[in-house]
Amino acid sequence: MFSQIGQLIFDNEAVAKTQDFTMGLEIEMQRVDENGNISQEPYPSAIGDEKTNPWITNDFLETMSETVTPSAQHALDAMHYLYVINNSLRSALAPGELLWPLSMPPRLPKDKRKLRLAKMGPEKEAYLKEWAKRHGYSQGTPCGAHINLSIDQHVIALVQKHFPGKFKDEREVRNYLYTILAQGFVRYRWFITYLFGASPITEVNYFENGQGPQHPLRSIRQSKYGFGTKFTGDFTNLDRYIARIEKGVKDGVLTSDYEFHGSVRFKGNRNLKDLPKNGIEYLELRMLDLDPSSSVGIRTGTLRFIRLLASYFIMHPALNEEEVNDILKNADKMNEVVAEEDPRENCKYQATARALVKSLERYANQIQLGPEYAEVLEDLEDRVENPLTTPSAKLLNYVKDGSLTEYALRRAKRYQVAAQESINPFKGFEDGKIYSSDELRKALSR
Repeated sequence: MFSQIGQLIFDNEAVAKTQDFTMGLEIEMQRVDENGNISQEPYPSAIGDEKTNPWITNDFLETMSETVTPSAQHALDAMHYLYVINNSLRSALAPGELLWPLSMPPRLPKDKRKLRLAKMGPEKEAYLKEWAKRHGYSQGTPCGAHINLSIDQHVIALVQKHFPGKFKDEREVRNYLYTILAQGFVRYRWFITYLFGASPITEVNYFENGQGPQHPLRSIRQSKYGFGTKFTGDFTNLDRYIARIEKGVKDGVLTSDYEFHGSVRFKGNRNLKDLPKNGIEYLELRMLDLDPSSSVGIRTGTLRFIRLLASYFIMHPALNEEEVNDILKNADKMNEVVAEEDPRENCKYQATARALVKSLERYANQIQLGPEYAEVLEDLEDRVENPLTTPSAKLLNYVKDGSLTEYALRRAKRYQVAAQESINPFKGFEDGKIYSSDELRKALSR
């Protein structure tokens, strides 16, 4: 059953446009040496200035590289941009340096103060120091893949035109549609954690004195043991989202609104207070672990699946405003259960996962999405039925003496060699040129 908006989109043959999300990717990876220790090398000079290059920057630690792509209309274009920028970073690394392919960090020094915080200018560095004091260094080290999603303008214009009584301007349409999307992704985050969780164990010194879990998990990064600030957002609507974060800052739970690191974030104005002025412009999804089976940390099939989910959420009825908070609180609990399960065991919510895959298959058939989406769904259905085919369970086959270091270094070296064999790597950042999105798109397409 489509919602009213879904039916409108369907009747106007605009369903394909709900697939046309503009996507940008942000992928974090730690720089390490050949033995699997955090690198001691400085930020690579051949990729410009870390404070000003917005496309290859660093996050929390000086060694935590983040590659950012310009937005792309198609999943394949986004992957192409990511591949070229990732190769550009790899070709700039010091001899012997590698990019660690796992979400959980390599072995950390016993004295965490030896870790170098990112050099991001005085204001950001003061924030990072305060953050490390509150949460500990380990909590800032897990890496992930973030996806920025924005809805096709055609869909927004169509909804605005046909529902003049419901929305007074384009901004209200955007806020409404992005809120539906955010609710969908928070509600089914547990499902994404099950399918793509890839952080079953930690390396030495991540936890102090046996504080960690007693068995491998589906996703340490997505569990209470993972990334720092445990603060949940309110996704009822934009006003409540902002009010909740501001209250977190006022109560001292968050050092600043920047510290809200929820699994989903509304994005638009850089300043949270100004977000209502122009409205939500895109969503940032932050719930994916790095996929070590890909040199760039994420696969095209995963992007297709995220697009399919987003399209499905837009086309189907929204949650009732009175119930949103309870449903999403319960969803957070479900995610914690799934993240902390042994990856080799069946998921507690296997029956629900099975039903969800069936609904997505039915939807993909209804709108005739084509074989590449059918293949993705078949692969994911297999993961639901057989937990041993999930990324975390597969990783456990490579654990040696309680560590994934040998596996991670083997992968890292293979990806590094492949990047070095690239005949014509992108060297456009070397002279410190700051590219706009359009300029970088052109340069990368060449």
